[in-house]
This record gives sequence, structure tokens and C-alpha cells, in this order.
Amino acid sequence: MAKRGASVIVLEGSEIIGNGGSSRNGGGVRQSARDLRELPLAMYAVEHMWPTLSEELDMDVEYFKKGNLRLGIGEKHRDILQGLCDRCTTQGLDVRMLDGDDVRAINPYLSEEVTCASWCPTDGHANPLKATLAYYRAARRLGARFYTKEQAVELVMERGKLRYVKTACGDVFEGETILVAAGYSSRELLHTVGIDIPMNKALLECIVTEAEPPMFEQMLGAAMADFYGHQTPHGSFVFGGHTGMEPYFGTYANEDYSRSQAISAPTAARVILQFFPRLKNTKLVRTWGGSMDECADKVPVIDRCDEVDGLAIACGFTGHGFGIGPITGLLLSELVLDGKTSTLPIDAFRYNRFGSH
Repeated sequence: MAKRGASVIVLEGSEIIGNGGSSRNGGGVRQSARDLRELPLAMYAVEHMWPTLSEELDMDVEYFKKGNLRLGIGEKHRDILQGLCDRCTTQGLDVRMLDGDDVRAINPYLSEEVTCASWCPTDGHANPLKATLAYYRAARRLGARFYTKEQAVELVMERGKLRYVKTACGDVFEGETILVAAGYSSRELLHTVGIDIPMNKALLECIVTEAEPPMFEQMLGAAMADFYGHQTPHGSFVFGGHTGMEPYFGTYANEDYSRSQAISAPTAARVILQFFPRLKNTKLVRTWGGSMDECADKVPVIDRCDEVDGLAIACGFTGHGFGIGPITGLLLSELVLDGKTSTLPIDAFRYNRFGSH
């Protein structure tokens, strides 16, 4: 929007820019294993945006297009992966099934327990901390204004049109169009104008190891989507996922997690060693956690709101948002400034698609 000359204000609830899902994720730039509604966005971003993003933003975002192995152990996982491959190939994506030996030919560090994988050679990964910082700096250069520690708490109508945003510290900001893109917090904020997006809050966590010699460049995942990771250019491994134990954390529903839970790092380490026994003596150096805005049908809402004039919405990305972030930004700029998108259609991401069937 700033590139097109619009006056843009960004309200950041944290004192740190992009302290939600934008920077708290595993960095996957993935097309494979996507819902077919999301797949066109992911394929467009990989083909047209990610390869030149570092140059556009004037900062290296550490984007590597070295493929994605989604790993499986046993026939149940093979069936899941085969189904994911079959759906994506109908849309023209190059993704195929491999047996265990072919998987280890690509990545010889994987354990003998891995019996199959899907392989998408055009997938990859990037550094979410650097990408978020690069977007922030580029937006600032173009005139966008950022206000930190300004948590939006209420949307206010005036004469039938959305006009104001009130923040927790009592400030009021005015805008011709208000874009709500606040992760899970979007739900409560949208409630103030009578709009509900069905979302849950789910905890995802990442761990970072000490630096090791270069082993592999691919992005990795697992058939059950509970594990992902890659090795960074300086040698550390970044692994993430969820344990399945999150609903049992005592205060889980009431906290916006920015730290890991005690049970999570050991659980993640056991999963990692199942795939990478060579890392058994590798030290963990830090962890982080964050709340994911899990939408009811697992794909995001990207839309303008018919009932509330002046409102645009982008939320519910369900842990898939980083890879499609660049194209989502482009589509939102078209939606806000032109009233419709021209690069790609977004009918599948309507805010009012939910209901009985």
C-alpha cells in the first residue's frame, strides 16, 4: 500500500514489531501439502515473489529454494502423503512420492525408520525474523508509520462507516479503511463491530540448536504435520511443531504464549531424534512459543466486509501464513486500494463462508 502512495499506519500491540506469527514461525516457504484453496497463492509467491524479495526489500531474508521432504514412517503415513500429493498434482505442482532409500539419497542423515516421503523440489524456507524486519524497514522507507505498544481493543463506527480504532492506552486512530490482521486477537477485535471469525488459539513452539557442520538444505516436515525444520546458513537447526498436549496446560486458554512450556522441548527432541539420531548430542540453545490463529476450516480469511463499510480482514492463517505472506500483502493492497484483487481471486477466503452445509 505504501508503494502505491497510500498513507499507512500500523498499530503493533507489542513493543517489538511483528512479535506474533510473523516472526514466531519455522520459516517454511511451502506449496506442498496445502489446502487446494491456498495452493494458488503459495505457487504464485514461490514463482514470482520470494526469489526477488531480498532485492526488493534491500535485505537478505535467507530464502532457499532447495525443496521440501515431508517424512513418513509406516503405511498410515504413506497413505496420508500420497493423498496430499495426489491433490496438489491436479493443480500442476511438481510433488511426488519417494520410498525410504530415495529419501535418504536426498538427505543421507535421516534415520532408517523413515520409510517414505513426499518431495517438492520447488519448496524452500526463509528466515522469518529477517523477513519481518526487512518488510518493516522497507515500509518505513516508503512512509508507513508504525506505533508500538498500541494494542487495538475496539473498532468504532461513525455514520454507518468504520472510522476509528481505540487502543488499550486510550489513543484513537482514524482511517479510511481499517485492516484487522492481528492473529487470534482479530476475533475479539472484530466482535466490537459484530463480526465473528471462527478461530481457536493453538500453541506452536520452536527450538534452536547450536551450530553444526552443514548437513542438508531442504525444508523438512512430517506426515502428521507435528514436526518441521531446517538448517540455517550458520549451522543451527530450527525445529518446530506441537506436542498434542497443549489443551492440558493449566492456563493454556488464558495466556498469549511467548515462551515454551516445560513439556514441549523434551517432546520435540524425542521426535527429532526419531528422524535424526545423529543429533543426539547436539545442545539446544533457545526455544520460543507463540499462539496460532487456527481457523475452523484451516484456511485464512482475506476479504472486505459487506456488513461493515471500511473494514478489511486478514486472519486465521492456521500456521501457514509465512510462505504466502508476500502474496497476501499484495492482494490486500489491491483489496484495500482498488476494492478488488487483480493478481489472483480470493473468493475462497470470504469472511462469511462459514455455516451449515
